Amino acid sequence: MGLLYTKFYLDFDEHYWKQVSHNPIIFQSIQDDTYLEIEDVSHKLCKLHFKNGGKLNMFRVTGRFRLTWNDDDVI
Repeated sequence: MGLLYTKFYLDFDEHYWKQVSHNPIIFQSIQDDTYLEIEDVSHKLCKLHFKNGGKLNMFRVTGRFRLTWNDDDVI
């Protein structure tokens, strides 16, 4: 399972992602090789590529967001 913390809320393009749950917040990719560029709390830029159907979980944690995903969902 992947884990990343960021201070920024992510924007999910509706052509590539759909929100499948509101509590907890879960987004699912709707195309192969859908990617996100995320700046983590140490200011490193991470680029994650997701398979079609891959899910990203987002939890709000005291001034930042905790992102998790299943390693099988990324390319």
